[in-house]
Amino acid sequence: MSHEVTTRASEPAEVPVHETEEQILARVRGKARQVRLRTWGLRLALIVLWLGSWELTATKWIDPFFYSKPSLIWERLIEWFTEGTQFGSIWLQIYTTVQEAVLGFVIGTVAGVVLGVLLGRSRYWSDVLAPFIKALNAVPRIVLASLFIIWFGLGLSSKVATVVVLVFFAVFFNAFTGAREVDGNVINNARILGAGRRQVLVSIVLPSATTWILSSLHTAFGFALIGAVVGEYAGASKGLGLLISNAQGTFDSAGIYAGMIVITVIALLAEGLIGVAESKLLRWRPSQASASQAV
Repeated sequence: MSHEVTTRASEPAEVPVHETEEQILARVRGKARQVRLRTWGLRLALIVLWLGSWELTATKWIDPFFYSKPSLIWERLIEWFTEGTQFGSIWLQIYTTVQEAVLGFVIGTVAGVVLGVLLGRSRYWSDVLAPFIKALNAVPRIVLASLFIIWFGLGLSSKVATVVVLVFFAVFFNAFTGAREVDGNVINNARILGAGRRQVLVSIVLPSATTWILSSLHTAFGFALIGAVVGEYAGASKGLGLLISNAQGTFDSAGIYAGMIVITVIALLAEGLIGVAESKLLRWRPSQASASQAV
């Protein structure tokens, strides 16, 4: 026993390995890459499992005329992008819907931010206008889409108006809350230093509400696409909503799913662009991790 203890004591101790900064960064990046690969692999497996089970079920047990199946939807997409649709090129339909969504999104966002911030800083006017804003927000959007078609016709204007209504309220309430959440002590200190009402609004209120406003844009663009499609569904001469409406009228379930997929891809691309813009606009804001380290 004593000989074993002596032998172990005589063994040289392990020398700790000191990693360089480059090695630590490479190890962290490697682990992050592995996590991303596992995440995307799991996502892909879930999609394959879902589509495979749908294809098998529609082939063996349920009627594909009503429920369609992935192979039929893929064939419809290939047909649209190679041969076109009944109403012209699929790219024309995509361009029409995206144009309506983007125009309404921009107008609704600007109006929502301006009115939200102004009313958020004016308690008197917010109290006066609150019942009217809530009443307008409670009106069903499909009813407004029908009215806009009567007022503005089947063209671009009626679809943009529908999109503006949907986007405005999504942005307005976030901008309103963001303006209300500004620290009053910061505003008071700025006024003591001689800042005017406009300077406080531009230099303090808007930057503080930026996070609230940008977070609403992700949802708002989804609403913009919904508004464009709803407007086209109610009445239009072109657009993705018209394709879906026509597919419904002809009992083409594959066409309905194909239209939904195209709209989903557009929404995901827009979501990515908004995310990039958000990360750049909020680059000035310190992260939670750095803030906690500073404390």
